[in-house]
Amino acid sequence: MSTFAFKAIDLAGRQTAGEVEADSKQVVADQLKARGLVVLDIADKSGSKEITLPWANRIKAADLTIMTRQLATMVSSGMTILKALYVLEAQTECKPLAEVLVKVRKDVEAGLPFSDALERHPKVFNQLYVSMVRAGETGGVLESSLLRTAEQLEADDSLRRQVKGAMVYPGVIMTFAFTVLIALVVFIVPVFEGIFEDFGGELPLVTKITVQLSDLLTTRWYLFIAAAVGAVWGVRRWKGSERGRQQWDTLRLRIPFKIGDIVQKVALARWSRTLSALTSAGVPLMQALEVTGKTSGNWQVEKAMNEVIESVRSGGTLSAPLKDSPVFPSMVTHMIGVGEETGALDTMLDKVADFYEDQVAAAVKALTSILEPVMIVLVGAIVGFIVVAMYMPLFKVYDQIQ
Repeated sequence: MSTFAFKAIDLAGRQTAGEVEADSKQVVADQLKARGLVVLDIADKSGSKEITLPWANRIKAADLTIMTRQLATMVSSGMTILKALYVLEAQTECKPLAEVLVKVRKDVEAGLPFSDALERHPKVFNQLYVSMVRAGETGGVLESSLLRTAEQLEADDSLRRQVKGAMVYPGVIMTFAFTVLIALVVFIVPVFEGIFEDFGGELPLVTKITVQLSDLLTTRWYLFIAAAVGAVWGVRRWKGSERGRQQWDTLRLRIPFKIGDIVQKVALARWSRTLSALTSAGVPLMQALEVTGKTSGNWQVEKAMNEVIESVRSGGTLSAPLKDSPVFPSMVTHMIGVGEETGALDTMLDKVADFYEDQVAAAVKALTSILEPVMIVLVGAIVGFIVVAMYMPLFKVYDQIQ
């Protein structure tokens, strides 16, 4: 048996804490419920000896989407939130998500609103999720809000998979090119280096550079590893800062080979779909604009949303500030303006989202066709550089013999 520390409240609202010896947390919870206590927290006092890896606790978007859709189905059938959470935590296959659901269920048992319980886990349930659930609770349409949330999660996941799919081919080619380069420099160049020493004389500049690179890579390989780790750390630290995030988000929109266009289309599709989902769920416009900016994933969109919020507060429109933003094309601002005039803003936003999601799919196919010859030329240039560098001294010796 293990010792468990618990926190609970009684029917009068007084908080109590203590320790209990039992076989599992579930046994402790059953004992406390039998005593008329509402469980707040149960922890293993001895501490867990289980080794967990950071990436092993990640919750996939697909798992969260399935859970949300199941929750919406159970709530629409008349099941209470508390009972639905019990069912979900028992049948959810994703262990980290099940652990979060247990904590949410305990908070709901303690008297917290469902949306407030979700808000305590921002790494799992973002502002968009919490805002839509809170709007559903307030308007008494929680099941429809959950369904809209599930649809939003599915749309985001589909968009993300399209972009990741487009990056697989270039990633494979770059990995292959890098592997070929390392193999040539480490295994082939040293063989030629021994031949060059027998020849004597001055080596061409290209050959000198290649030989020196080979020497560094074979004798001081740790410097390359340290440089790579330092570069990754520096880039992540830069992107994590506020100024770095602004510069990175602006730079991404200008990347050539249609990559910047795809980034823009993804940002527009996510922005319009999110704002449409929030306004359709009954979230107040100011709050919807604020949440949309923070969950857009691009600083330029967030900046535009701040300007829109100021415009709406002063009695202006949504479309006017967007005309000055480099992210929003004129077609989007005109459609939003029409949506405001006709009172069908959410419908117009849905149409914008549909349009740009289709545009992302087409742009991804175009990107693949553009990157394929570029990658082939890049690999050929890398191999050609090494071959030319190795054979130039041989040609020079041959000319001397002639």
